[in-house]
Amino acid sequence: MHPFLNRRSFLSHTATGLGGIALAHLLARDRALGAGAPIRPQINPANPNAPREPHFAPKAKRVLMIFCSGAVSQVDTFDFKPELIKRHGQPMPGGEKIITFQGAQGNLTRSPWEFRPYGKTGKMVSDLVPKLGALVDDMCFIHSLTGKTNTHGPGESFMATGFTLDGFPSMGSWTTYALGSENDTLPAYVAIPDPRGAPQSAGNFWGAGFLPAAFQGTDFNATNPLRNLSRPSAFTPATDKATREFIIGLNRHHLERFPGDTELAARISSYELAARMQLSVPEVADISTEPAHILKMYGADQTGDATKKTKAAYAKNCILARRLIEKGVRFVQLFNGAYQTGGEGVSNWDGHKVLQQQYVKHGEVMDQPTAALLADLKQRGLLNDTLVVWCTEFGRMPTFQKGASGRDHNPGGFTAWLAGAGVKHGFSYGATDEFGYKAVENVATVYDFHATILHLLGLNHERLSFYHTGIERRLTDVHGHAIKDLLA
Repeated sequence: MHPFLNRRSFLSHTATGLGGIALAHLLARDRALGAGAPIRPQINPANPNAPREPHFAPKAKRVLMIFCSGAVSQVDTFDFKPELIKRHGQPMPGGEKIITFQGAQGNLTRSPWEFRPYGKTGKMVSDLVPKLGALVDDMCFIHSLTGKTNTHGPGESFMATGFTLDGFPSMGSWTTYALGSENDTLPAYVAIPDPRGAPQSAGNFWGAGFLPAAFQGTDFNATNPLRNLSRPSAFTPATDKATREFIIGLNRHHLERFPGDTELAARISSYELAARMQLSVPEVADISTEPAHILKMYGADQTGDATKKTKAAYAKNCILARRLIEKGVRFVQLFNGAYQTGGEGVSNWDGHKVLQQQYVKHGEVMDQPTAALLADLKQRGLLNDTLVVWCTEFGRMPTFQKGASGRDHNPGGFTAWLAGAGVKHGFSYGATDEFGYKAVENVATVYDFHATILHLLGLNHERLSFYHTGIERRLTDVHGHAIKDLLA
């Protein structure tokens, strides 16, 4: 007789099975089991950016990521430290042996800018960014971010992709891979480089890595619109249209003969999107159609010295970002600052030598346009389903460098903020120590930061994956958790 037909064996195995169910429940509760099967979205090569369902109900439909290249100093912007003011000019306790990116450190140095309370929350913000300070009641600050490197290129890659090495997909690519787009006439993912140039990691910041190429970002800005869109003057619109339709017909006929050729289907899709973009991109990038009061609000009408001109160009990029969000572009990446041009700290926030002299210009360029962008999104109701992310690659030291008037790199504790869909308003999470050197309260990693953003989009960061070289790859590698305390 089979043992399962024996009464004693049946009851014995039943008891064991119930114990196994209980054990599995306990292990799952304690996160000792895996997060579940990977979720790889089904991609139609003929329409790779078709909208797809999230894993669960999302708070945000799209993301606007504002990245400040060069590592913004937290203690000169949003992380107020009274003890740093009190101990100005003194050695940092325990800092005698600290050797950072460029060498030995000098004494603790207070910010050259005063901090003042803003909003109903009374959040202390530096005079360097007063217009952003006026909006603190709409912001959700993270003051305890930590990184893995103190070098700009790897630091940018880490914030962009979750890895310090090149070749991994950017957060925007993961997002469009998972969710597609709500707009079929514009790219699902747009990167807007600073008017001074691209960041140090350049295309790695918006690259698709090992994901299908359809999910890489398309880079253009208000100064340099998308390239190669214009019809050659020798072709009439009718000829251009007829040629395009003929090519589409040939491609579709070929695809019917070889229905399994996904590369051909993807190529046809990209050609068709490019054709639609010939009409949609010039329209969305045409800032001249904005009313005068909007241009003034952003500072896009300013003229004068080089700083004013850069501010006006960045302001136009901010308006372009808002217009793309209005059109339903899934992920928009807006850059403030570029790779070094003209010397250290001239084109970005890398203030090693003369921080006050450099930051006065960078604060002028960033503050008004970025604040106007946030306020404009709010007044148009776009913050209801858009998540705004402000971040940089790492922070800076509370000391000045030995023999200099600037701050060295510091991945041990820095600040980012979120605003809009799904996050608390007027809220601060985590803290650095009394000088702003090291995260000590609710310490958060970039993995946690990424997991939180994906969570707000309705995506489980532990299950969203892509199988590559024998590994189920994810944005957060094998780390991270969504920071639930930030969620509204």
